[in-house]
Amino acid sequence: MNFLGTKLKGVMDKIRGSTFIDEKTVKEVIKEMQRALIQSDVNIKTVLEISKKIEKRALKEKTMMGLSGKEQLVKIFYDELVEVLGGESKKTFDARGKKVLLVGMFGAGKTTTTAKLGKYYSKRGLKTGLIAADVWRPAAFEQLKQNAEKINVPYYGEPENKDPVEIIRHGLEKFKGFDLVMVDSAGRHGLDQELITEIKAIKEKLQPHEILLVLSADMGQSAGKQAQLFHDALGVTGVIVTKMDGSSKGGGVLSACAKTESPVYFIGTGEKLEDIEEFNANRYLSRIMGYGDLEGLLEKVREITAETDLSPEDLLKGNFTLKMFYDQLEAAKKIGPLNKVVSMMGLGGQLDKSELKKSEEKLKRFKHIIDSMTEEETLNSDILNKSRILRISRGSGTRPEQIRELLREFKKTQKMMKMLKKGKRGPLGGLMKKFENQGFPGT
Repeated sequence: MNFLGTKLKGVMDKIRGSTFIDEKTVKEVIKEMQRALIQSDVNIKTVLEISKKIEKRALKEKTMMGLSGKEQLVKIFYDELVEVLGGESKKTFDARGKKVLLVGMFGAGKTTTTAKLGKYYSKRGLKTGLIAADVWRPAAFEQLKQNAEKINVPYYGEPENKDPVEIIRHGLEKFKGFDLVMVDSAGRHGLDQELITEIKAIKEKLQPHEILLVLSADMGQSAGKQAQLFHDALGVTGVIVTKMDGSSKGGGVLSACAKTESPVYFIGTGEKLEDIEEFNANRYLSRIMGYGDLEGLLEKVREITAETDLSPEDLLKGNFTLKMFYDQLEAAKKIGPLNKVVSMMGLGGQLDKSELKKSEEKLKRFKHIIDSMTEEETLNSDILNKSRILRISRGSGTRPEQIRELLREFKKTQKMMKMLKKGKRGPLGGLMKKFENQGFPGT
């Protein structure tokens, strides 16, 4: 939960803790919300506008059937906050058959974002090509090349050529017939005439279907001005906001973009090439306030399942083995760090960070232990006697009691799988029931 999320959740908690809702309570919670938004760099004019809307709705609207006064006020706050951060998505970014140009300032993360999008869409079945057309930053080509090779996506560039238009012409020839072509362009410390001239020449040659402006979350309120300047010069069709994982200023960028009617299509949520997601104001607000993003988590799990040999059907067939348990650990590792997973589950504020770290270390240790087993041992854990455990202990650099701990955890999971196979709810069913009953706002 980031700074903005913590403060806004505090406002919601204050509403829920109120004995009754009157004009005084409404004004108090509005003041707290104002402080939270201003400290998160949301424009003061925008803050005053949303405050008036909330106050007017809270004092004039009749309480909806089935809701208490407190629940009604929570809903009004939540709806208006979603609106100030961009509102409900009116359209999604359709990439198939498109040529996309990425533009922005130095340091915004255009090159990394180009690679992230390359991975994102290639995983969704689009034949994707990346063109390195930033001829000013010396490391730009090498960075795109390395990232493209990591994700196994075709790329094109000419590191010695200083003519981006010529590079794009050659790149388009190479990627003829591809589903999606993305071009990384040069940046500057400011939108000067030289940069405008260069990007306009690139635009004329590329004839892009979409021009996406890459903005860093730490820009705060100045993002709105940048979005407007780029739009006036080039006709920007959408925005990608990077560095949303570590910035309390994310609210400032999102509200600034919403103000200029620049749709935010994606947000960057970390440094890894898989750390990018389609932006949805409702899901974003729910997650930063600690209510979770189960839809996003399930989508991530589906992606990981699709690219591994692990499938729910296979897990319920035959006997559940240590080999399958190992595959589960591998898939969990791909989903991301435990702190990110529990945040998406809405449990981030409830779990101790030191305990999460211990759990992360335990999972790594379990993998090392299974790596030190023979194939026969991973398929039949019953043969793991004292001498075998001692051998595995030496091979994995762990203690025998840590191997026995792994076997206990494995037996618990094995038992759960048997229950699921028999059609019982079991622990997993209980967990899902808990989420069903949690009642996230905005759903």
